[in-house]
Parts: sequence; C-alpha cells; structure tokens
Amino acid sequence: MAWEWRFEKADGSLAEPSQAPGDFGTQGDAESWIGEAWPELLADGIDQVSLLEDGTKVYGPMSLHAAQE
Repeated sequence: MAWEWRFEKADGSLAEPSQAPGDFGTQGDAESWIGEAWPELLADGIDQVSLLEDGTKVYGPMSLHAAQE
C-alpha cells in the first residue's frame, strides 16, 4: 500500500510543492508529515490537499488555511 498527498490550489487544480514528499508506508506517516509540512506548503501556494491510498481518494480536499470563525 502506498499513501500519498494530492496538492491542489483552491479551485481544485493540481499544484506542486517545492519538495514533493513521495509515498508513505502508512496513513499515520502521511498524516504526521502533513501536520509538520503544511506551513511550507502554504508558502508554496498550495491551498488544500487530499489523501490517496494506492491512487484512491481516502479523504479531502482538506484546506491548509486556518479556519474562519
């Protein structure tokens, strides 16, 4: 099983981070990475991400921006 992130602009179009992380061995590894990397992804112009398992969307899109109250 390979877990990977799909990086997107706000309109859903694909975006590329400055350093792509590649695949992860577990969902937990992928989620831990996004928990640390999201500020850099925002700086790269990425607005949202979706998590894929073997090419199938598990969840997303998930915004990287702070929640609006």
